[in-house]
Amino acid sequence: MDYHSPASFAEASALAANASGITRFLAGGTDVLVQLRSDLVTPDTLIDIKKINGVSDITRNADGSWTLGVAVTGAEMSEHSGLGRDWPGVVEAMDLVGSTQVQGRATLTGNLCNGSPAADSVPAMVAAGVTVMVTGPGGTREVAVEDIPTGPGKTALAKGELISAVNIPARGERGGDAYLRFIPRTEMDIAVVGVGVNLRLDGDTITEARVSLGAVAPTVLLVEDCAKAIVGSALDDAALDALASAASAACNPIDDKRGTIEFRTEVTGVLAKRAAKIAYARAKGEDL
Repeated sequence: MDYHSPASFAEASALAANASGITRFLAGGTDVLVQLRSDLVTPDTLIDIKKINGVSDITRNADGSWTLGVAVTGAEMSEHSGLGRDWPGVVEAMDLVGSTQVQGRATLTGNLCNGSPAADSVPAMVAAGVTVMVTGPGGTREVAVEDIPTGPGKTALAKGELISAVNIPARGERGGDAYLRFIPRTEMDIAVVGVGVNLRLDGDTITEARVSLGAVAPTVLLVEDCAKAIVGSALDDAALDALASAASAACNPIDDKRGTIEFRTEVTGVLAKRAAKIAYARAKGEDL
């Protein structure tokens, strides 16, 4: 195995572009190192990006948006009060990834690039409208999070490309987000269903919404029909029922030992309603 510790993303990209065999990037390592030790994947080239300037920074920009370095850990996100005030759903979703020990290493970028449909942070990021900067041989481009995963264990990243930053939009006024999941155990399990909701209010009326579903299709879903179900409403019972119906209708899950198709479909609607209520309360500034 060839190990590299580049000083820039351009250098990291060049190393990956010129490498042969299996290449892996190392930020937190909670997926890569487990796969390596389990002999699931043995990289020919391992590129450690932790020494690149800014990868551990959490920055609030002048316009109120946030930029997160690709090696920012879940623990660091949870400890950042400003980020948690603006985007509690995103922070809480990342906080569900693994144990306390894992939180000290796990990253949003790694959770996204692992390509799991059940990744907890991804539906929350999609609902929030998060984008990532992708650096490759052709330069750097901005990509919506929902466009990164293409299937279980697969991403849209081409050879030599890697994520170089995470961009979270400005929260703005009268907005709130939330993420909920169902798991068989009380903690440290993989989502059977995950739902992220992000919305904005004018008075009591929802004017904008994004709803994302995880673990119910080959990739995380951004469901426009769910948003349409609640925009223009004050989240009354009729709107919540329409939201649940739209969420369940969007599901394309599998049967496995952790949940049947019917169960996942039903739970998706239930969680969508609950997450929407939390996001709505947060947008109104109410304590939960």
